Amino acid sequence: QVQLVESGGGMVQSGGSLRLSCVASGFTASSDDMSWVRQAPGKGPEWVSSITSGDNRYYAESVKGRFTISRDNDRNTLYLQMNSLKPEDTALYYCARTTKWGDFDLWGRGTQVTVSS
Repeated sequence: QVQLVESGGGMVQSGGSLRLSCVASGFTASSDDMSWVRQAPGKGPEWVSSITSGDNRYYAESVKGRFTISRDNDRNTLYLQMNSLKPEDTALYYCARTTKWGDFDLWGRGTQVTVSS
């Protein structure tokens, strides 16, 4: 079954850290571009970060310098290390398989991140 399953969300105080994981199954994630996308309450989806099949990494300006995207090809798993978290980082975080045209063709169910001030 082709799917993505996120984990690692939780509640932290401002300035804290979390590491999100996304396990891929049914396909080889290292062969694809992969992304993290978040959605805050009452807002639309916001792209956070992407990693290409060639290991190029891209970040939204709002998280640059604080978040790091990576993956473990042996585990078929994508990660998002989030440091110096802010209340405005509160959102449901999704991992998504990313097409060469920059849209998303497979989504996980998301993991909730809540940052208190």
